[in-house]
Amino acid sequence: MALATVRKKDKVRLLAGKDRGKEGEVVEVDRIGRRVLVSKLNLSKKHAKGTPQKPGGVQEREAYLPMSKVMVVCPKCRRPARPKVGTLSDGTKARVCRGCGEMIG
Repeated sequence: MALATVRKKDKVRLLAGKDRGKEGEVVEVDRIGRRVLVSKLNLSKKHAKGTPQKPGGVQEREAYLPMSKVMVVCPKCRRPARPKVGTLSDGTKARVCRGCGEMIG
């Protein structure tokens, strides 16, 4: 299995779209459709009918983004990075920042 470049709970920066430049945390990853759901970004309006438990009206929800429109932010250098696959001392593979060499996630 190949290492995924974007994973759940990663901090990512948007590269394109109405929220370009903003950062958020990945909530869900759809690897088959190559899409990600980022918290509080790419909001769309959804009209919902009310129920006895919750009121209806216009609700804002996160919409999926193509994986190519986001980039993982390195936790050490705080810059967007395309992670490369590196090998740890025990032989396991890990994602490594190309800029500072720090392990991501």
